[in-house]
Amino acid sequence: MKLVIGNKNYSSWSMRPWVLLKAFGIPFEEVKLRFDFTPGSSFYRALAEINPTGQVPVLVADDGFAVWDTLAITEAIAERFPAHAIWPVDAKQRARARSLCAEMHAGFGKLRNLCPMNIEADLSHIGPDLLAKDEGLQKNLQRLDALWRDALTASGGPFLFGAAFSAADAYFAPMVMRVSRYGLPLSPAAAAYAKLIQAQPAVAAWVADAMEEKDFLDFDEPYRKSRD
Repeated sequence: MKLVIGNKNYSSWSMRPWVLLKAFGIPFEEVKLRFDFTPGSSFYRALAEINPTGQVPVLVADDGFAVWDTLAITEAIAERFPAHAIWPVDAKQRARARSLCAEMHAGFGKLRNLCPMNIEADLSHIGPDLLAKDEGLQKNLQRLDALWRDALTASGGPFLFGAAFSAADAYFAPMVMRVSRYGLPLSPAAAAYAKLIQAQPAVAAWVADAMEEKDFLDFDEPYRKSRD
């Protein structure tokens, strides 16, 4: 089984299934494609062979069958490895976890667009200014904070759905990176959760790899002209 991903420093969507697989100790081969959105680039040529959308991530089974989109990939992993509690065991909790992931998948546009994931950069001087100027970003951050707090309160924590790491935690890991790197304020409960997620071995491994890339892609860098 292969997981095709983009640059770890920038690719928030790729981070989700990678962290999920690593967290549950599910073996896979990583295939990393350097982002290059030039028409006809090697990035697009490689993806054209497996994925009609031209986007990462893509999960490719041993027989070559490909699944794309992070929600579909997460469900495919859960079905293929039923012994792992990818989703919460309780039916209501499972439905709620899927609701939260779907909300993340479809929403939080201001937070994603104004604060693109950039793991190796310290943008803590940028975040508060963005937050002060944009009401949509304020609302996204407030909702994210409330979503985490409500889930933690209902489940008892320390993860979103109880004592064990689940797909929901993997799904929100890139948001943890954003609030951390952009210095966005969180309530004490949400901040503690963000700190816990950063300490998870699978998340820490992704971050370490991102720090080692030392790649600068100007189209993913709205706030810097270089790595320096």
